[in-house]
Amino acid sequence: MPALPCSPPSDTCSLTGESEAKRQQILDGARAVFAQHGFEGASMSAIAREANVSKGTLYNYFTCKAELFEAFVEQNCREKLPTALEPIKRNQPVRETLTAIAQAIINLTTLPESLMLYRIIISEAPHFPKLTDVFWKNGPKIAIETLAEWLSAQTRQGLLQVEDPVFAAELFFTMCQTRITHKKRFNMVIENEEAERQKVIHTVVDVFLSVHEKNSQPARV
Repeated sequence: MPALPCSPPSDTCSLTGESEAKRQQILDGARAVFAQHGFEGASMSAIAREANVSKGTLYNYFTCKAELFEAFVEQNCREKLPTALEPIKRNQPVRETLTAIAQAIINLTTLPESLMLYRIIISEAPHFPKLTDVFWKNGPKIAIETLAEWLSAQTRQGLLQVEDPVFAAELFFTMCQTRITHKKRFNMVIENEEAERQKVIHTVVDVFLSVHEKNSQPARV
């Protein structure tokens, strides 16, 4: 397993007084460089130029490219994932909640930044598996655990019957990525996108509830 490519921190600059605004400036520059060149093709020099900072300043914040990418992934997930999971907090009926989550997840996974991150993670995973770990822990893992907890609560209330909430959450999120998200990840054209999006959302919810709703019959797909 190859080591993640890191460069030594600069010894010419002090961390004292560094601002959060500067850190964000670097992350914004990194976003642009990663989007254009991927992880392997990006360099700390290019990121410093894009962020309009010196390499010494860059290394005061991030000692290597992997650390910078991790921070970018964490920030991206922290900013966008709560919105996708927000329907769980609304205390709506089960079907309405699942429908809202499905729509939010499709919206999230088809954002330009989400598509960019997915492509980078997939292309670099064989060489830099730690990148996959960072993405998984800050994105999918949190989403799965959050939905699983909600499914468990609905089961305790007698509204659903879910024997394995984690597995059920994994299946739900996987189904949400059918057709729309998959095609966008390959830059494919989607005809009648909004109609197809609504078809995916409602079919996913129907299939899920046919398996896990009380007194329901298993779906035949």
